[in-house]
Amino acid sequence: MAAPTILDEVQDGYATITLNRPDKLNAFTAAMHGELRDALAKIADDDAIRAVLLTGAGRGFCAGQDLGDRVMAPGAAPPDLGGTLDSLYNPLVRSLRKLPKPVVCAVNGVAAGAGANIALACDIVLAARSAKFIQSFAKLGLVPDSGGTFFLPRLVGEARALALALLAEPLPAERAEAIGLIWKVVDDDKLMSEARALAANLAQQPTKGLALIKQAIHASASNDLDRQLDLERDLQRSAGRSADYQEGVRAFLEKRAPQFKGR
Repeated sequence: MAAPTILDEVQDGYATITLNRPDKLNAFTAAMHGELRDALAKIADDDAIRAVLLTGAGRGFCAGQDLGDRVMAPGAAPPDLGGTLDSLYNPLVRSLRKLPKPVVCAVNGVAAGAGANIALACDIVLAARSAKFIQSFAKLGLVPDSGGTFFLPRLVGEARALALALLAEPLPAERAEAIGLIWKVVDDDKLMSEARALAANLAQQPTKGLALIKQAIHASASNDLDRQLDLERDLQRSAGRSADYQEGVRAFLEKRAPQFKGR
């Protein structure tokens, strides 16, 4: 029986998903996509899971697509990479962005190609000090995918996005933090303990409110001010009707820590 390509566990109200092909730097195969898709679907439907931590096994986070799946026999038709995106990578990115729970990514080593952009699709990205981000597509004559051309210019500006994509040079984690590509760099030996503490903390927060924050921030990329103000109004109306908002107000007035239930 083949080893699972992802590992998942639940503790302290959050799920940890670990990409589990360490001998291949956790490069993606169709099987890994399938297992990850199933895990995210179960998490989305489980109200007891209120946050997600995504990381990789071994010495890397994810090297992108396993190119062993892309070797063509002489005379064979070239692969339909657009079809691969439609069926595998794009649904994964959409799932991460739409998940109504915060997603923390702990980048424990190299994050290359689609692996880098899947990390950027998460809500909060921590990286080990030794980690590197590589938009490696240009080295193969390809275009950054898995949201790369969307995330990069919005996070670091067009000039840096173009340089990262065209040069395909490794970007050290400390530089990634400095230019706003990721949230925080952590010493290698402290990465997972800090990421787990962050996920556990998020799992105790008002989950519905956090989901609405995600929705508002993501929408701002395409909204003008008037539409964004209207969206804030609508989302705030929904948040104000939640049990967690009522608990937050009571806890503030009673000068105690709130006990949010995620509702």
